[in-house]
Amino acid sequence: MATPQDKLAQSLVVLKKLRDEGIVAIHSKNMTRTHRERLVKNGFIKEVMKGWYIPVHPDEPTGESTAWYASFWGFCADYLKSRFGNNWCLSPEQSLRIHSGNWNVPGQLLVRTPKGGNKPTSLLHETSIMDVRLKLPDKNDIENRKKLQIMTLPAALIACAPGFYLNNAVDARAALSMISDASEILHKLLEGGHSSVAGRLAGAFRNIGKHAIAENIIATMRAAGYGITENDPFEEKSAIIFSERALSPYVNRIRMNWAEMRGVVLENFPKAPLSRQNTDEYLKQVDDIYVTDAYHSLSIEGYNVSDDLIERVRSGNWDPETNREDKAYADALAARGYWQAFQAVKKSLAKVLNENAAGIVVSQDHSIWYRTLFAHSVSAGIITASDLAGYRNQPVYIRKSMHVPPRHEAVRDLMPAFFTLLEDEKEPAVRVVLGHFFFVYIHPYIDGNGRMGRFLMNVMLAGGGYPWTVIPLETRNDYMAALEDASVKGNIGPFSRFLAELVQKSIKQ
Repeated sequence: MATPQDKLAQSLVVLKKLRDEGIVAIHSKNMTRTHRERLVKNGFIKEVMKGWYIPVHPDEPTGESTAWYASFWGFCADYLKSRFGNNWCLSPEQSLRIHSGNWNVPGQLLVRTPKGGNKPTSLLHETSIMDVRLKLPDKNDIENRKKLQIMTLPAALIACAPGFYLNNAVDARAALSMISDASEILHKLLEGGHSSVAGRLAGAFRNIGKHAIAENIIATMRAAGYGITENDPFEEKSAIIFSERALSPYVNRIRMNWAEMRGVVLENFPKAPLSRQNTDEYLKQVDDIYVTDAYHSLSIEGYNVSDDLIERVRSGNWDPETNREDKAYADALAARGYWQAFQAVKKSLAKVLNENAAGIVVSQDHSIWYRTLFAHSVSAGIITASDLAGYRNQPVYIRKSMHVPPRHEAVRDLMPAFFTLLEDEKEPAVRVVLGHFFFVYIHPYIDGNGRMGRFLMNVMLAGGGYPWTVIPLETRNDYMAALEDASVKGNIGPFSRFLAELVQKSIKQ
């Protein structure tokens, strides 16, 4: 007779087959009731709505949102395909967000379909799908992106509502910047006789500095006999200058966000101290705060470390091979890696304190920090040496966050752009806040991004004459909520005020 473990193994084989086929939205018809109930009971699948499930990790706490946010786009693609076949596409506004590199999970996903019910379908964690009964665009105006049917960039720009430019200016400008020549959009404007839309697009292109495209749209529409009045749909002029050639929308997005956020940071953050401390004195203070810093930084990431463990690791009184089977093995490895990375960061601090530009130092040294942070994990065989070779080459998701970090293909473009922004920034406060924020926003590594972001923040603090600052474990919820607000809503205010308060306390100590 098969044991409960044997039966669960059989059900897991069925689940693995579905996952190998790329299925994220598991419908009740995909497996028998016995398998389904067994997998639910053991925490391997979770019900999204009646008859629909997603795979989850059995150790995920009740109410945890990570698996859902990681599965959201795949689930929606499978679910919509099951309901409507190929007779659906995402709204022009949502299509533009995806074209512009914004994969954040929306509160409500708007879908066009002739079979729409014009009512929302509730999903997990206050998300939903709204299928609106509308005629689909021409099939040539629909493309497939990660199993999602979205409108092509020209079709979405023509079909989007005017309010999109006001309410989603970063997405709109990033999408517009992808158009390198008016011919990409003119034929559709002429086919549909879209004179008012043409005027709005001409104004939008002029707003981002693409004057040649704006003039071409106006001249061509008028030559075809259409009356056209140029109309800028944005509230304000663009804060950055866009290249005439198309750049990665991900790069343009962080350039725009950086330009818009820096003013908020300067309003909230304390002025940089006028006097710079002696290098040896500063590094001595950093050494003195190490145990506190390591405890809080590692604890924020979920490691269970104690002052005693940190001290033993620092003194070298730690043999990883004797504790390989201990449940605290990963904690000890993390503590050892943190100690070694801290030494590498101190070398970078010394360069900055000796008048080297902080942005350039971090650009050159951050890969050294990362390698030392995980060197012991390589030695232990937990990760491979190739994992330390560079930035991530696969998707990554952040626990409990609706923010989906940029696709790994974009990271190669984003990191050089990020360091250019960091190096060109004149205000130390902006380098501190936006340096930390955008590093974790991009999430360039599979693991260690939070620790790396806090190291980067502290090197930027040193570059501005501020003291090393610890983010306490007891503020973790506020810290993560502020990062979430900035990542999902573009609201940097809470994060800049959060860091400002901690730095003020460090200055007074």
